[in-house]
Amino acid sequence: MADGSGDEAAELSDKQKKDVAVWFLSNAPVGEISYIAKDIQTLIQDEEIYKMAACEAFPMYNKNHLIVLDLPDRSGDVIISGFSEIDKNHYLDPHTAQVATVDHVKQVCTKLRPATDDELPSSYIEEFRSTLEAELYKYVSEAYTKGTCAVYCINGKDNEGPGNDFNFVAVISASKMSPQNFCNGSWRSIWNIEFKDETQLVEIKGKIQVGAHYFEEGNVQLDAKNEFSDSTMFQSPEDCAIQLTNIIRHHETEYTQSLETSYLNLPDSMFKDLRRKLPVTRTLFPWHNTLQFNLTRDLSKELGIGKK
Repeated sequence: MADGSGDEAAELSDKQKKDVAVWFLSNAPVGEISYIAKDIQTLIQDEEIYKMAACEAFPMYNKNHLIVLDLPDRSGDVIISGFSEIDKNHYLDPHTAQVATVDHVKQVCTKLRPATDDELPSSYIEEFRSTLEAELYKYVSEAYTKGTCAVYCINGKDNEGPGNDFNFVAVISASKMSPQNFCNGSWRSIWNIEFKDETQLVEIKGKIQVGAHYFEEGNVQLDAKNEFSDSTMFQSPEDCAIQLTNIIRHHETEYTQSLETSYLNLPDSMFKDLRRKLPVTRTLFPWHNTLQFNLTRDLSKELGIGKK
C-alpha cells in the first residue's frame, strides 16, 4: 500500500510468481536444483505456488540434464529423457525392459513394472539395439567414472526383418557432483543413428553438451556444445555395434581433448583478449618518458585550482 512517499512497485500476481520460480528452477546449474528449490520456497512463502512451479520445472530440468535414477529393485538405472518417456511420470529402461514410475520433484523412482510388447521393439530390431547398447556400455564404463548409457528405438521398432529403415538414439549421461568442494559437472551426449536399407549405410549425428559450475567465493559456469556427423556401412548387429561405438568414441575423445587444449591456453588467449590493449585515448603510455606528464599541473588545470 502506498504511504504518500511515492508509488510502490505493484505486487506480482500468483502467475507471475510461478513463472519466475519456474525460470529459476529450470535454469538451475547441474545438480543444484534442490538447493534452488529451497531458496524459492523461502522467497515465495506460498506452498501452492511453489508446488505448481515445481511440477512444471522439475520434469523439464530432469529431462534436459538427462539425470539418472536408480530403479527401486536395484536392477539397474533409468535415464530421464524425452526418448525414454512413455508419459510424464513413466520412463522406459530398455536394458531391463522395465518401466519406472518417477517422482520428478523428489528425483526418485517409486514403482516398477515390466514393459509391454507395444513398448518394446521386435526381436529383429532388438538384436541391433541390445548389441549396440552392450558395446557402448563398455566404452562408457572405461571413459566416464560415473556414466551410463541407453539405446532407444525411435522409429521402425516393429520391423520384423531386413528391407526397412529404422532409427536409434544412443544417450550417454555422466556426472560428477562435489558440492562440498563447490564444483559440479556433467557430460551429456545424444547420438541419432539412422539405418538406411536402400543405401546400406548407417548415418550418425551427435550432439555433445558439457556443463560445469564452480561456486567457491564466486560463480563460474561452463556450457559447451558441439555437433558431429559421420557414417558407416550397414552390417551385422555385431559389426554395426563396434563401428558405431568406435565413431562415438573418436568424436567424444577428440572433443574432450579440444576442451582440455582450450583450457590450457586460456591465460594466453581468452583472458589476455579480455584486457584492454589500448587506453581510452587509443595511445600507448610513454613509459620511456614519463617526465612529460605532470599530474599536479594537469589536475590543477582541469579543476581550475589556482585561478584568480
